[in-house]
Amino acid sequence: MVKLAEWRGKEIFRKYGVPLPRGQVVRSPAEVAGALQSAGIPLPCVIKAQVLAGGRGKGGAVRFASTVAEAEEATRAILALEFKGEKVREVLIEEKLPIARELYVSLTLDRSRRLPLAMASGQGGVEIETVDESAITRVLIDPFPGLVGYERRRLVQAFGVTGPVAKSVDDLLGRLWRIFVEEDAELVEINPLAVVGERVVALDAKVIIEDDAAFRHPEFGDVRDDRTPLEEIAREKEIAFVQLDGNIGVIANGAGLTMATLDVLAEFGGKPGVFLDLGGTDDPKKVTEAFLLMAQAKPAAVFLNIFGGVTRCDTVATGLVEAMRQVPDAERFPLVARIRGNNEAEGVAILRSAGITSLSDLKESVQAVVAAAGGRA
Repeated sequence: MVKLAEWRGKEIFRKYGVPLPRGQVVRSPAEVAGALQSAGIPLPCVIKAQVLAGGRGKGGAVRFASTVAEAEEATRAILALEFKGEKVREVLIEEKLPIARELYVSLTLDRSRRLPLAMASGQGGVEIETVDESAITRVLIDPFPGLVGYERRRLVQAFGVTGPVAKSVDDLLGRLWRIFVEEDAELVEINPLAVVGERVVALDAKVIIEDDAAFRHPEFGDVRDDRTPLEEIAREKEIAFVQLDGNIGVIANGAGLTMATLDVLAEFGGKPGVFLDLGGTDDPKKVTEAFLLMAQAKPAAVFLNIFGGVTRCDTVATGLVEAMRQVPDAERFPLVARIRGNNEAEGVAILRSAGITSLSDLKESVQAVVAAAGGRA
């Protein structure tokens, strides 16, 4: 996924004629006065941290200012923040609008139905997950005709607006659909969508571009997202690698087995910290490379859970043993392996000859790695 900061999402919105507040990005307090003047932003104004995490308003990352001096001070304070683990490097200054109502609208993908999905609610300005289901209208969209008139009218009715505001919403929905299709988006979200006078205005913009279509969007090649430095390295090496908050590393093959392994670890009191999906690799060098990447995350213990179908157990074992030899003694950690399937006996023999614990029972192996990591077993 290519997650865009609010200001980048609004650049796309502006390109398609979506109504927006006047605003400009700044990266230091010294730029504030010039930005207010050049963009014609009246006071009072809003200063918003440009980070990918939600909940900025509650976390002090959105502030208001009535004077240039106040705007400069708010910018200085926000740029000094580290918001939910992300350093704030830029802020968006916008005009403060007289808001009559706040709405919610988004276009995304319903992966179970394999269709685009439009969602609308008259309760905007809060996380959509907290809104009662009865207050959300969902419309599945046939991608060939697109978001047609009667579907747009259904969404407009969900907002409970009439007259010029309803016409403004209808026009907006058509523009959002174009963005969703033409920009290869997997999410286009406005929360809140504000009713201002007789029109609606996008006060926020959340846009996620489909990763597989990134080659069509070189303009986003420099986009920072929420990947950790190790996740960025893994992406370059085409390794499926995700860092979490726990202390147990997980190596598995296949998304289903990986997710099931995380669930079982949690059930027995373990806290997964890194998970690495080997997929169907049959190359010991690739296994070694992936494991050494995990070692850089400094887990308290590592659990290897492999089913050898396409992947051979002895291939994984060979790569794992080679990787362990390359980890400095001072940085070594307990490792518990459970490998089943193709060339299982050979793989177990390789691991055990290297002094690596190899167990066949899932419950027993999970309890062993949780205990090794210092948790309850």
